[in-house]
Amino acid sequence: MFKTVLGRRGLERLDLLLLVVESLDLNGGEAMLWTTQQLGLQAQFPNRVELWKRRCYNPLRRATRRGELNPVDTEAMLRLLCSMASRLYPLLHQLLSSREPVKLNLQRWALLDQRLRDLIEERMNPRRGAVQRLLKQEQSQPIQQELVLTLALAAGDGGIDRLRASLLDPTP
Repeated sequence: MFKTVLGRRGLERLDLLLLVVESLDLNGGEAMLWTTQQLGLQAQFPNRVELWKRRCYNPLRRATRRGELNPVDTEAMLRLLCSMASRLYPLLHQLLSSREPVKLNLQRWALLDQRLRDLIEERMNPRRGAVQRLLKQEQSQPIQQELVLTLALAAGDGGIDRLRASLLDPTP
């Protein structure tokens, strides 16, 4: 097993990816808890509060925790995210597909944008510059597309390795 220790940028992206999952799945929080049970991750995440505590290492959140996320918890979060990405892959594929009707694709992106924006406003610290960029539509659209693409690449065999590499990449 890897000893993954994520830096600040990696923690931010991990939590944003989980927010995208919640934006795509209206019952995303419950689905994450169910998935942790299916993956045998009850030791790390026995309930929604423990899952929330791990996500609060993101410095962009309203309530944040200092320090680093434990490597065991990091790996569990990566496994959870990859499993959720695999489950949501049909939706991710539709968003990224160029074969979908343009009007329908724009409606899907607009719905994702609104849900994600609502979650960011609710959970993130609006005084942070990065959060303000996520709330401005012209600046957030490329970020959202990158997050959806990252989730799509995290699905399937080898997804956890691709996700880990993406989160450990120091380039902005």
